[in-house]
Amino acid sequence: MPRQNDNNLFATLDKDEFILLTGRANLELAASVGKILNTEVTCPISSFSDGELRVRIQPNLRRRMVFLLQPTSSPVNDHIMELILMADAAKRASASEITAVIPYFGYARQDRKEMSRVPISASAIATLLINAGVDRIVTIDVHSEQLEGSIKQPWDNLFASYSLLPAIKKLHLKDLVVASPDKGGFLQAAAYAKLLQTEGIAIAYKQRDIAFNDVSNTLGMIGEVKDKDVLLVDDIIGTAGTIVHAANFMKQKGARNVLVAAAHGVFSGDALQKINASGINELIISDTIRPREEVLKNKKITIVSVAPLLAEAIRRIKTGESISKALIL
Repeated sequence: MPRQNDNNLFATLDKDEFILLTGRANLELAASVGKILNTEVTCPISSFSDGELRVRIQPNLRRRMVFLLQPTSSPVNDHIMELILMADAAKRASASEITAVIPYFGYARQDRKEMSRVPISASAIATLLINAGVDRIVTIDVHSEQLEGSIKQPWDNLFASYSLLPAIKKLHLKDLVVASPDKGGFLQAAAYAKLLQTEGIAIAYKQRDIAFNDVSNTLGMIGEVKDKDVLLVDDIIGTAGTIVHAANFMKQKGARNVLVAAAHGVFSGDALQKINASGINELIISDTIRPREEVLKNKKITIVSVAPLLAEAIRRIKTGESISKALIL
């Protein structure tokens, strides 16, 4: 695993052959990635007085690889538009290859037609990016991996476990059970259990009413958590209803401590209040989404950076090395 302060790893990169641009969604993350890669990061976005976006890229892009780093988090539509316009500008400036590095892919949960007369929004957004000139997409823990098949261009999906596992291991948890808050997350829970070398796995199962956004209730559980430390793993913490229901249920079933590890901290609505009032002892998330001030100050939340993961992915794309052998845990 690369160390953030090991500049020798990136000494072979020719800074003049690739350009790193960022939108305004997570400037701190982009700066951290640029520091590891020992390259300048440019934000070409500004706004006109009427609110329209203006993109003006200063570096010469002709025949250079361009990486656009932009999570499409809230305000999601603004950040998607920034990414689209940066891609269009880079394409028109004769960039040799454009990679959209999207740590958090907004609209990813709208990945299918769950009822009549609705769009598959995630597929529509991916198509917009390709039409704007993007040649490759890189994401972290995209909610629905079948999205990779919605376009013909390469799509590399990395996993936040690369960054979260070292923080989890430092806790020295004993009698550990890895759990999923729903049946859809079983494979993710199994992967964490394998990497943490624990055999205990539990699954909370729920019923979701698709007529109401983000509404679900935990109904039961498969597995044994009594007198165990439980690690609940998930990809996205949105309103926190699902994860809080699961954590409280496991506490009721006798879990000693309940910890949560998740890639993306959206924390919409009253999510933070729910978490504070819940049986969750600690929540570990990454910085794919720029954390708000109230998230940074929350004593239950620990934030781990994915900058080393993204920097190594960019380096490997640039040099042509395999990503899957080292970065897909």
